[in-house]
Amino acid sequence: MKCKVHWIIDGIVELEAENLEEAEKLISAHLNEFVGQQPDLTEKLGARAIQGKAFLPGSEEQEGLQISVVEAGDDSD
Repeated sequence: MKCKVHWIIDGIVELEAENLEEAEKLISAHLNEFVGQQPDLTEKLGARAIQGKAFLPGSEEQEGLQISVVEAGDDSD
């Protein structure tokens, strides 16, 4: 039987940055480097995107910037 699994990895990191956009850029750079060294994430586990949003502590409800870190493959499955 052919099955599909939709998986999510969730995480929060606290760091010092000049502003929310800079915080996102710093994390995006780290994630891009990590994902680039882990081809199984895209080839075997089907990772297509990692996204995140910076926010100030205690303001999780506020809208922030969205980033897309990994984009691979297509949606034709």
